[in-house]
Amino acid sequence: MSHVFLAVGDLAMDREVYDESFAATGNVLRAADITFGQIETSFADSGVRLPQARHAVLARPDGAAALGRAGFDIVSLAGNHVLDWGNDAFFETQANLHAAGVKTVGAGATIVEARRPVLFTLGDGTTVAVLAYCSILPQAYWADERRPGCTPMRAFTVYEQVEHDQPGTPARIHTYPHRDDLAAMEADIRAAKAQADVVIVSQHWGIHFVRATIADYQRDVARAAIAAGADAILGGHAHILKGCEMIDGKPVFYSLCNFATDLRMDPVHAASKSFNEIRVLAEEWEPDFDSLYNFPAASRLSIIARLEIADGRIVRSGLLPLYIDRDAVPRLVEPGSAHHADVVDYMAAVTTEAGLNTRYTVTSDMVELGERA
Repeated sequence: MSHVFLAVGDLAMDREVYDESFAATGNVLRAADITFGQIETSFADSGVRLPQARHAVLARPDGAAALGRAGFDIVSLAGNHVLDWGNDAFFETQANLHAAGVKTVGAGATIVEARRPVLFTLGDGTTVAVLAYCSILPQAYWADERRPGCTPMRAFTVYEQVEHDQPGTPARIHTYPHRDDLAAMEADIRAAKAQADVVIVSQHWGIHFVRATIADYQRDVARAAIAAGADAILGGHAHILKGCEMIDGKPVFYSLCNFATDLRMDPVHAASKSFNEIRVLAEEWEPDFDSLYNFPAASRLSIIARLEIADGRIVRSGLLPLYIDRDAVPRLVEPGSAHHADVVDYMAAVTTEAGLNTRYTVTSDMVELGERA
């Protein structure tokens, strides 16, 4: 008998009744043996917004309980919003999640705490360790020996001018992992592998809104994580789907897109320079002032990662296609439906465009990942 691990993308509810966000998926989330998600907000009564926070929503404390009711067993706090509302709101968020029975990973009062894995034991005795890291880091959002924050997996960017005699022409962009962060992540994974049969690593990383593109540092980090002993990698942050890669038979989901993510828009925001600078990154992005889901058109297509675990290993990996409409509620879509085909076709296209090696096969219970010959 196999056990099911489900993982969803970003969680940032911003509505009167938080349970509405999970009305169409709660039964599936609760039925899994382990359900994982990525937090993109704070669940606290109050906080002081840090000046480096860009888009910051302070959600009510009862959002944590809604996640517990929806079936989440563990969430990553390793994200670029972890300290948007300061240390007090961070600790309150963590405490509210724990009170709701939801474990947290990837952040803590110190870097030692942030790096600590969360362990689960499945019904057949298989042990699973979960770790989480963040590459999208406002200044000082990462933990250190004396400061709270998340587990960093930083990257450096180098711009190489292609035509030196042509000022203003586009440059080549190179990215590289931070050596110390990479070494620390590898050590964490090796230590977790010594404790657990299966190690699952969450990475908050990548280039948001830009179709298909995977940054060089992501590929480097993914290979290093798998070589160190990771059995699967779950990517978040991009707010659109990205392709999947099989590395030594292990699945890498470069982006799970959004899940329960509410985002309102008003005319002032829609006309702002900051929004329009980001808007041009996407293929199609039209503000909708009556919608709860103001993301690019491609963000309507999303997935739940599904891992089957048995006898100490992942035996199958795949995805459950989702469609997110203007009400921002994720809904599972059935094989044979237009939206199901849209998700599978999009995943196949962006996987090919990024030069990745995964094929997608529609089966009775999921879209299964495999390696192209």
